[in-house]
Amino acid sequence: MSILIRILVLICVVVLCLFPVFSTAESSGKASEEYDPLFSLAEPFGFKLGGCFSFDDLNRPAYLAFVSRHFNSLTCTNETKAYSLLDQAASQKSEDGMPRMNYMRADRMLTYARAHNIGVRGHVLVWDAYMTPWFFHEGYDVKNPVTDQETMRVRLASYIEQVVTHFEENFPGVIYCWDVVNEAIGDSAAEYRADDPRHLRTARNGGPNPFLDYVGDDYVEYAFLCARDTAEKLGADITLFYNDYNLFQPEKRAAALKLAESVNSYALNADGSSRKLIDGIGMQGYLGGYGSQSGCLDPNLIRSVSDSIALYHSHGLEVQLTEMAVRNYDPDKAPEHAAFYEKLFREAFMKANRDGSRPLTAVCIWGIVDCPQLPHDNYTWKLNSPYGGLITEKYEVKTSFDAVYHTLKGEE
Repeated sequence: MSILIRILVLICVVVLCLFPVFSTAESSGKASEEYDPLFSLAEPFGFKLGGCFSFDDLNRPAYLAFVSRHFNSLTCTNETKAYSLLDQAASQKSEDGMPRMNYMRADRMLTYARAHNIGVRGHVLVWDAYMTPWFFHEGYDVKNPVTDQETMRVRLASYIEQVVTHFEENFPGVIYCWDVVNEAIGDSAAEYRADDPRHLRTARNGGPNPFLDYVGDDYVEYAFLCARDTAEKLGADITLFYNDYNLFQPEKRAAALKLAESVNSYALNADGSSRKLIDGIGMQGYLGGYGSQSGCLDPNLIRSVSDSIALYHSHGLEVQLTEMAVRNYDPDKAPEHAAFYEKLFREAFMKANRDGSRPLTAVCIWGIVDCPQLPHDNYTWKLNSPYGGLITEKYEVKTSFDAVYHTLKGEE
């Protein structure tokens, strides 16, 4: 029995000795307050550094302390999307028949951003996914038939004008850009028409695209026209983006360029020249395999991102990396994750604006916090990855944050 006890004691000692090694491999050993704000280090390279927040995050002081210190751009994850803003009861009672919104949650978030002098990416005006079906029906009621196309176009124009105007008038200058349309490009031949070089999405997960069906084949172009008209009417300094995932992959990138070309040839100025309606591309930065380590931390991704920034810029478009998550599902790969983050910033972001132009205007990170405590079938676990953050689930700074920090400072 004494031999067994000695063996157990020895095992415990070994485990206790190893535990700090595993922890320090992931944590930098410093609190985020000990670092200069990350965004201030990114400013000389010409791009904002951003993060995201939700309405529930307003009750998470540790998270807010981190993002308000290190980011000068924030994106509301859901609260400025149409399905979050639209108010069915108010819409049904509106005297002019136009949609009505409830801005309570979004306004609280914009109030926080303004109080902390943080700009906000408006996300998003038009997105077919999760869109409230009643928006497309007579009387804003799914029991009624779908309304006619002319009415739908008026509704969409009114929605865009009301939303952009509300935030600009109540929070002037806080929203510095809008994702006008999100994820309108299909992923496979089954999701777009073969004769459409824009690859405009006809279906998502087997279901129809209501904007395409009820607003028209030009709904993307039309939405940008409405947004541009509104921004100019307000005299607002707002840039307009098309936002999508996998836009650093060749086929989808080519479709995005065709779509941007179509948008910018849709309307004319008084002198007959094409009116520029779209300013840039929001290139979602989910890097690596979805829900799996396969494809993660591949250095070829960095080259693809860098090349895509340059290509979009060559077509007169600025680029923002949006919804970025450097995915990692393996805790033992913490050093590789930090090295990838360092190279991504050094090779793709810091060099993008080196010639004095500004093709890259923002890098916005959504995979900020690790989430290993979530179930493996959880959407956030799969989307952002459990070990892809800059800080741990306990809000401790990781070596990946440390790597980005020292890279931006020009230190080895």
